Amino acid sequence: QVQLVESGGGLVQTGGSLRLSCVVSVRTPTTYSMGWFRQAPGKEREFVAAINWNGANTYYADSVKGRFTISRDNAKNTVYLQMNSLKPEDTADYYCNRIRAWGSSDPGMDYWGQGTQVTISP
Repeated sequence: QVQLVESGGGLVQTGGSLRLSCVVSVRTPTTYSMGWFRQAPGKEREFVAAINWNGANTYYADSVKGRFTISRDNAKNTVYLQMNSLKPEDTADYYCNRIRAWGSSDPGMDYWGQGTQVTISP
């Protein structure tokens, strides 16, 4: 049974930072490439960042490149998203999921966790 539990969201001012966490409970999670996605109010869910199974490789959406950093700790079955220099347009619900294939921006599972809300005030 798959379980994704996101946390770490909150309300911060423009220019601030947040660190999101996603605990992954699934059989052999360390073999999966994982990613972060976000959904802003009234918009479709979009890809944010991806990391391969051992954390050696990452890629990002252009909108967050240079500001966000994805990482993982396989011993803790946890994926992180460090978000710096936050902007109001980063306001969204953030979710983690598998990556369908390395290099893609598509989620690998239909299942989603509850997400964590990030709000950036001007």
